[in-house]
Amino acid sequence: MSEEMDSMLDMYLYENGQLLEQLELTTLQKKDEDSFDEADINEFFRVMHTIKGSSGIMMFDDIMKLAHKLEDVFFYIRESKPDNVPHLELVDKIFAVSDFFREEFDNIKEGGEPTMDSSDLIKDIDKFLSKIKKEIVSEDKELPEQEEEEAPTQFYIGAVGGETAKYYYVECYYRNDTEMVNIHAYALVNSLKEKVDEMYYTPEDIITNEETADVILDQGFRILIKAHISLDELNILLGGFDVESTNASECSKEEFEAGFDVPAPIVGSDTIDLGDLGGEDTEEAEQKEEEKKDDITPGDYVIKSKSAGKKATLAKSKKSKAPATSFISVNVNKIDQLMDLIGEIVIAESVVLQNPDLNIEGLDLTNFHKSAAQLTKFTSEMQDVIMSMRMMPLTNTFQKMNRIVFDTSRKLGKNIELKMIGETTEVDKNIIEHISDPLMHMIRNSIDHGIEEKEEREAAGKNPKGLITLEAKNEAGKVIISVSDDGGGMNPEKLFAKAKKNGIVPREKSIHDYTNKEIYQFITAPGFSTNEQVTELSGRGVGMDVVMKNLQAIGGILEIDSEYGKGSSMTLKIPLTLAIISGILLEVGNQRFVIETNSVKEFINVRQSNVVKEPDGGEYLNVRGQHYMVVRLSEKYHIDSSVESIDEGIMILTEYEERRICIFVDKLLGGQEIVVKPIPDYIKKVSGLSGCTQLGDGSIALILDIATIAG
Repeated sequence: MSEEMDSMLDMYLYENGQLLEQLELTTLQKKDEDSFDEADINEFFRVMHTIKGSSGIMMFDDIMKLAHKLEDVFFYIRESKPDNVPHLELVDKIFAVSDFFREEFDNIKEGGEPTMDSSDLIKDIDKFLSKIKKEIVSEDKELPEQEEEEAPTQFYIGAVGGETAKYYYVECYYRNDTEMVNIHAYALVNSLKEKVDEMYYTPEDIITNEETADVILDQGFRILIKAHISLDELNILLGGFDVESTNASECSKEEFEAGFDVPAPIVGSDTIDLGDLGGEDTEEAEQKEEEKKDDITPGDYVIKSKSAGKKATLAKSKKSKAPATSFISVNVNKIDQLMDLIGEIVIAESVVLQNPDLNIEGLDLTNFHKSAAQLTKFTSEMQDVIMSMRMMPLTNTFQKMNRIVFDTSRKLGKNIELKMIGETTEVDKNIIEHISDPLMHMIRNSIDHGIEEKEEREAAGKNPKGLITLEAKNEAGKVIISVSDDGGGMNPEKLFAKAKKNGIVPREKSIHDYTNKEIYQFITAPGFSTNEQVTELSGRGVGMDVVMKNLQAIGGILEIDSEYGKGSSMTLKIPLTLAIISGILLEVGNQRFVIETNSVKEFINVRQSNVVKEPDGGEYLNVRGQHYMVVRLSEKYHIDSSVESIDEGIMILTEYEERRICIFVDKLLGGQEIVVKPIPDYIKKVSGLSGCTQLGDGSIALILDIATIAG
């Protein structure tokens, strides 16, 4: 039973997390408008209604009560349509509730219980609701009837009177990949019971019998409802709970009381009259029912235009349907395990293909090489598929930054707009987890330090509204994310003086010993801050230090540029994935290295006469009139038994950004897929190396980092 509860809990957290993301996304998109439109209000109502229902099932009372209270707000706005709802105040309330839910969800994820008290937030929303009601009354609009909150009760749907009640027949269909669909069905009826007088559903034992999930997926979930609500209101309440489609129609009292022992009120092109069923032979009726089931499938219906006095009926659509895309939710730990396994398969493949037993003279390996080529093709395709499963768009991460800009700018009293470019860029999931915090600190840095106060901007002839641009793009196997602003920029002289005061710069050094870009990097030093006073947002010198630590963990770098008086730009450059790369194997002496294929521009056989040697020992290679710095790996890493003569080795011209460097090696061994492994923590970080990999013969090759190899 505990495993079942864990599955329910995982589903609860996942689905409500998705709902909150959609809620925040819509709110952020409409935060600068005058009001939310009717579709937004209906969407918000459904989100709160769904969270309330599922939280009631899980017995998370504070979450349920808070969702119910915010649902009341959207109910009054939807029913009365007041003209003067304080928009920004409503946005604040939505975000406050969303933050409360997220914090509680985090507590639950960590194995705890929801412990926060929602009473203060409920009182705050009550005050806001009272303000809305006064606006409704002042506009001479009718105040909707107050909905009474009920504690969730399970397994019983009470019946109350009312001859003016309407009767409805509902069919709900779920996606085939929906897990524990019986729980979704119960969440739906549990949420409906507050709005209806009487309700029956089939299958009945959806909580106690897990097999009902298969029945619901195959035949749908049917509900008979007696209620004092309109069909439109019912359709709104049916939204959510992972329902893919619903067929809801009004039926007669006789049809309602007949229950599910007779054919459904709406099953085909014509409305069924139960009065005509009495003269039919039972066998004939069953035969007709089977024919209808064979002919009609859920989801193939459209509304027919109706004649006066007739009910709307459902007709089968004549249009051909494109095959639906099917999705399944998978635990990310399983994806990680799959990624590790494919890494081991790649290593095992190298062990087989590079086995020294294959080097026997006269051995016919024609068939072996054909099979090996096919194996390599399949493993390569498998890598691509698995890596694509791990790739996720940056959309959600960027939207979180939008929220940070909104909250922080309001707290500081600044008017700032966030412009997002390339938010659909896809990155490995592990990398996304590492860049969320750095982006948050960079955005806050731009808001607090970069964007000036309104008066300063106007005095400088700038738009009073500040602009922060968040951009992402893929380039040469890396993802580049930049945060730029049109603020005041950084003053190199001020930064240098502060760095010298903090002991970051040696006393004998002057500002002329550094380029501006090198000076801008001082802000990433631990404890460095240009703020003299510590505030809630800055002053401790922690933010940019966090950025650097997270970037180092994923092999990324940070570049900072600025123009005083015009703005600053911070750029993250990180690998697309941490798992498998395409690399070229090199040899220097007895040591092997790997260089990423995307970093290589060309291989060059050169003569000593093409190399220019400076008095300090530095070497530069002349390539078609351009001179490039030469790095000898044998000298950099003190490797013996290596080739010394330029004529006997080979030059590799590499490029990182706009910087080109020549690397001198003994020979090339070929290209292959490389499984990236981190260098153990107990080994001191070495300049120019980003990781290591295991080769087919069991030896270790070091992966070169072109960005830092010249350091």
